[in-house]
Amino acid sequence: MTHVRTALIVGGGVAGPVTAIALQKAGIEPVIYEARSTAPTTGAFLTLGSNGIDALRVLGADTAALAAGFPTPRIVLRSGTGKRLGETRTGLTPPDGTTSHTLTRADLYRALHEQAEARGVRVEFDRRMVAAEETSDGVRVKFADGSEAFGDLLVGCDGVHSTTRRIIDPDAPAPTYAGLLNAGGYVRGARMDAEPGSYEMIFGKRAFFGHVVAPGGDVWWFANLPRRDEPARSELEAISEGQLRRQLAAAFADDEGPALRLIDATSEITPLTAVHTLPRLPRWHTDRIVVLGDAAHAPSPSSGQGASLSIEDAIVLAKCLRDAPTPREALASFEAVRRPRAEAIIKWAARVNNAKAAGPVGRVIRDAMTPLFLSLTANSKSHQQTYNFHIDWDTVAVGASSPSLKSAGSDGP
Repeated sequence: MTHVRTALIVGGGVAGPVTAIALQKAGIEPVIYEARSTAPTTGAFLTLGSNGIDALRVLGADTAALAAGFPTPRIVLRSGTGKRLGETRTGLTPPDGTTSHTLTRADLYRALHEQAEARGVRVEFDRRMVAAEETSDGVRVKFADGSEAFGDLLVGCDGVHSTTRRIIDPDAPAPTYAGLLNAGGYVRGARMDAEPGSYEMIFGKRAFFGHVVAPGGDVWWFANLPRRDEPARSELEAISEGQLRRQLAAAFADDEGPALRLIDATSEITPLTAVHTLPRLPRWHTDRIVVLGDAAHAPSPSSGQGASLSIEDAIVLAKCLRDAPTPREALASFEAVRRPRAEAIIKWAARVNNAKAAGPVGRVIRDAMTPLFLSLTANSKSHQQTYNFHIDWDTVAVGASSPSLKSAGSDGP
């Protein structure tokens, strides 16, 4: 056992409350510090893969998350001309029948925070970390309001623009702009031919459009607009909703499909945001400070795995801290187990992003090759490894105790 008794968790998004629940299960007392005044109540939606649901189930925290969303097991891909290119799955269906679910990010936050608070986890809002330093026996964290906190361990769950990452390594690479801008919205009671719970993804002439019909008939949609240079946040914030609507209308003007109709029927469109990824981070940890989730390895939303990987990270970290003799060995074991899996998924998602931003010649090649690609990957080993991933809480963490344990359990890469 690492003798870690307390953990300071920075960030209250998806990774923060799950990490707190997992650490508590391992016998470590966590506290979550969130920079915002409340958990977010609006925003985009995401897909929780079957592997992410399975990981939540390890913690007994899956029920509320599933209730907040709806099953989305399938994706149909089309060209901008309306041609059906093929279909794939957003996960695998385990023996109990549970498959990948789509839900709003705010609802997932809410479900996970309620789970953490029900188990006695303390959450402090308006606590933005500005600095941290390791001591001989722990970590001291300083917040923007002048307050401080001390614990045995600091876990950075503070997302793709992580402060913790820069504390670990001031020379850490910045997140990479993926060449895409993202917007989305919800349409009540739209009449659609699509099957509820089945995503329709359209590789348009100028942009990418995806939508899914929820069980009640509402349509959830998103758009990815290619742009080579990364716009400043101030530039995006200055775009009015009217300007955004005109930009989206121009992007999909020459495409078949419901994009224009759905955009026009949306009462409030989420503002444009730049998509960032973190393909490879050289250092994940020091002796007592570690990053996980998007702070360590941020895939593009195209992967459908950002939230699921964060949840897996939390459980593997808790196991390593439970089983390793020192904090440093625990964190090294955690990185060794998680890095290969996360980086493989990031590489796959990057290829999908490139397909979304294809030029005229690239579009022809993409549309011709997509059916073959889908047939090869639908039951591929990588697909199985992504969605069938299971963490056995009762086995000793891989590498956490001795070299002979390298193949133990099922939570390796």
